[in-house]
Amino acid sequence: MNGHELISSSSRQSKTTATDANHFVLTFENNRFASELFGQFDQNLKLLEERLRIEAHPRGNSVAISGDVVATNQARRALDFLYGRLQSGGSIDTSDVEGAIRMAVAADDQLQLPTMEKKAKLTMAQISTRKKTIVARTPTQDAYIRALERSELVFGVGPAGTGKTYLAVAHAAQLLERGAVDRIVLSRPAVEAGERLGFLPGDMKEKVDPYLRPLYDALYDMMPGDKVERAITAGVIEIAPLAFMRGRTLANAAVILDEAQNTTSMQMKMFLTRLGENGRMIVTGDPSQVDLPRGVKSGLVEALQILRGVEGVSVVRFKDVDVVRHPMVARIVRAYEAQTAVHDESEQSDR
Repeated sequence: MNGHELISSSSRQSKTTATDANHFVLTFENNRFASELFGQFDQNLKLLEERLRIEAHPRGNSVAISGDVVATNQARRALDFLYGRLQSGGSIDTSDVEGAIRMAVAADDQLQLPTMEKKAKLTMAQISTRKKTIVARTPTQDAYIRALERSELVFGVGPAGTGKTYLAVAHAAQLLERGAVDRIVLSRPAVEAGERLGFLPGDMKEKVDPYLRPLYDALYDMMPGDKVERAITAGVIEIAPLAFMRGRTLANAAVILDEAQNTTSMQMKMFLTRLGENGRMIVTGDPSQVDLPRGVKSGLVEALQILRGVEGVSVVRFKDVDVVRHPMVARIVRAYEAQTAVHDESEQSDR
């Protein structure tokens, strides 16, 4: 869009009146949706102003946008997408606005992004279950969801807070509801920082459940609680430590290995070779957070090297900019990565 265009969309029921190269007015026909779009005390518009360095002045069900022509177009695409989501029965919060801004900026930062129409409307990949619809909030999340849809084996690697595990579980729940798979198998290596299962109280289930809690939480977010309980009881959903996977062939199943950086080379090979007919496998982890004993190579790191270029395998790498938790988390990740880089440089200079 340039400053002299008149853009309207009957499906969105909103229109844009352009007055000069960097100023236009967006009008939304549904007053209630416009109010939700702008946010309480116009907080969503203030977020747009802060992130894109534009000015957004609401008046009734309209908002005047002014600033750099690229940034104002990014604001228009973000608002248009969010308004469409409200029209389709969804809701939006601050994180959704953040996600729409990131995706709108990415449309200009990248020459080609399949899920974008560069100068038109903004679209994002999504995962839908009966209980919830998850929409990508970063370009990497968008690529991850697309990879989950097309590849039999997907590696999602990167820092905490980027949605790797959550999206993987959501995708598995979607496959189960669609009937694309007969069951879900969720697994983690029972290795955590400084703790040993043998010293924990209770039976095996009580020992491993705390390690698998993030997988439970994601499941309950995607599916009704009673349905999850029945599926676990019936064995349709299985949540187990990695050691329980040995000797099995997992056909017609969506299989997820979380915290895969804590697998050994043998464990990773064992897990990957469990894939059976009509199976889907998702491996998530953060290579920078390995809790294995010193000198033991991470199976995840090794697998990423060995399987590079293998047909049917997709690797999606998340970075600190993809963190969708509190903004402070992204800053913490960057600080630690900077310290690690300094440490690595120091070790190399000492050699």
